[in-house]
Amino acid sequence: MIYDYTITTGTGAQLNLADYKGKVIMVVNTATGCGFTPQYAPIEQMYRDYHEQGLEILDIPCNQFGGQAPGSDDEIHEFCIMHFNTTFPQMKKADVNGANELPLYTYLKSQKGFEGFGEHPYKALLEKMFSEADPEWNLKPDIKWNFTKFIIDREGNVVARFEPTADMAEVEACVKALL
Repeated sequence: MIYDYTITTGTGAQLNLADYKGKVIMVVNTATGCGFTPQYAPIEQMYRDYHEQGLEILDIPCNQFGGQAPGSDDEIHEFCIMHFNTTFPQMKKADVNGANELPLYTYLKSQKGFEGFGEHPYKALLEKMFSEADPEWNLKPDIKWNFTKFIIDREGNVVARFEPTADMAEVEACVKALL
């Protein structure tokens, strides 16, 4: 269960996810230099609109996709405040795939695997790039790119996974329905 995990905040403190029992949680791997980086704005707006109703956001910067989060935890945090006026907490930069992935991501991917990119202008580009690297890429639950979002309900169940190509209005509708 999600509440069995602890992660490290950007300031080095340990955050026990059991502290979020009864909350709706969005876990998102982010990057400061990605084509999807502007998603910080609607994520921040959702946090401002729904935090009082029980939404928590776990922003986990990740540098595994095109080296698009190269800065230190402090530099990433400063970027987000300066460019997107973020107020939700950021976690320590971490891997979401591979031998050093956060155990939290191992769990999330086991609950909700990859189901496709849907309709998006980047869909063909992403599919071509991944197919060239691994013909079976779409059969694996791995995180494919920055800004993949997992939504956890108030009981700790992983109820949805949104790829970075998902319409943010769909993500918001999912969150709102759980609050």
